Amino acid sequence: MTDETTSPLPSSPARARRRFDPAVAIAFGCILLLLLAGSFYSRNFLSPDYLLQQLKVAAFLGIIATGMMDVILIGQIDLSVPWVVTTGAMAACAVNSYGPAGAVLAVPFGVLCGAAIGAVNGLAVGYMRVPSMIVTLATNAVAQGLMVVYTGGFSPQDSASPFMRTLATGNLIPGVPNGVLVWGAIAALAVFVLRRTTFGRSLYAIGNRERAAYLSGINTRRIAMLAFVISGALSALAGVLLAGYASKASQSMGDAYLLPAIAAVVLGGTHVLGGKGSYLGTIAGVILITLLQSILSVMQMEEAGRQLIYGFVIIGMLLLYGRQKAAQ
Repeated sequence: MTDETTSPLPSSPARARRRFDPAVAIAFGCILLLLLAGSFYSRNFLSPDYLLQQLKVAAFLGIIATGMMDVILIGQIDLSVPWVVTTGAMAACAVNSYGPAGAVLAVPFGVLCGAAIGAVNGLAVGYMRVPSMIVTLATNAVAQGLMVVYTGGFSPQDSASPFMRTLATGNLIPGVPNGVLVWGAIAALAVFVLRRTTFGRSLYAIGNRERAAYLSGINTRRIAMLAFVISGALSALAGVLLAGYASKASQSMGDAYLLPAIAAVVLGGTHVLGGKGSYLGTIAGVILITLLQSILSVMQMEEAGRQLIYGFVIIGMLLLYGRQKAAQ
């Protein structure tokens, strides 16, 4: 459960100390170090235009990480992200080819496809008790197969709708990309849900101890299913935005987001075994991963090296949190 539910109420300094998460502070500290290190490689690294561009890139990862955080909070994992992202993008572009009505329905249809895959994951994990790692790998493979069959193994020819392009690359507020505004709206909603709603408190309760949450009256199966539906819908939304950014969908466009999304969540202080975490930490983790990717690109590090870094981060956090859980 969240810290706000404890009783009796402590003094303000004590409450502030309890709410303080060292992992979040460390993540923001690492962001400052990366900014400083990047400035040595390029003088433009600290320029407003470059930082705004990095925030624009971070928005795609941030939207995916929001859904991933919900799933990790209940002690599960969603490995179907790569092809849910791709399915959302391809589905939206495909519907756009059906005239004006298709252009209107493109975005909601793409998100709905992701939510449907998430519902399958949630039903299997929540109601059938299938391990999330197994079922999400399976649905990822099924989604990949369906998209390959749809495209015949070739690059998709359908293009993004004008609204998809505007949503990803436009500037409703001068100087602020629309993609950042979308992430901001989702972030605000995520903070409200996690802190102020029964659903948010239930996520923490299930992650801390599912049996106790069930005995306290929480419908743990339904909460687990909703967490996966949200993860699928947000992954598909990120795919729609990516398609709008590139003007079309492409195969394997979501492959680069699975490990960074998990790494961003755990780097921000969310326990990879569930039960603890704050969305502020996830924001810090997303920005940290984005800046790290940028620096590694400047250093011309191969993709294999980046995946090694993400993997070591996740393994290290898993070992750390596993020891903490065992000590409790």
